[in-house]
Amino acid sequence: MRVVIQRVKQASVTIDAKVIGEINQGLVLLVAFSDDDSEFDLKYAVRKITNLRIFADSMQKMNLSVKDIGGSILSISQFTLYADIKNGNRPSFTQAGQPALAKKLYEQFNQLLASELTVVPGVFAADMAIELINDGPVTIVFETANYRP
Repeated sequence: MRVVIQRVKQASVTIDAKVIGEINQGLVLLVAFSDDDSEFDLKYAVRKITNLRIFADSMQKMNLSVKDIGGSILSISQFTLYADIKNGNRPSFTQAGQPALAKKLYEQFNQLLASELTVVPGVFAADMAIELINDGPVTIVFETANYRP
């Protein structure tokens, strides 16, 4: 599981010129799954993301989590995070999870996140336009395979 975490002041997702979801202060997550991902990956990612201290406290130090600030999450599925560009100029996506499994994992991931805070999901496999105001900017790339037991 790969996740790009972006701290934002606000963000929205649009499909066919219609806004289907938006958040104010919080995180935009671009999320991709592999066939090797399991419940461990989902739970580990949720715990790390919801407790990640990347928001400023009163001393302007990154010391608060998205939960601490009462923020929200905009969660977007993005299989292209598994792009392999080593050979040639056309990316290969063979490392990305099979669509049926990836969709199931994405839905489970969003449900786990929603048990912690407000989550606005995108639409799996849809052509989406994401607008955001990056805060900082603070952007972190996270891969659960690096932390499996």
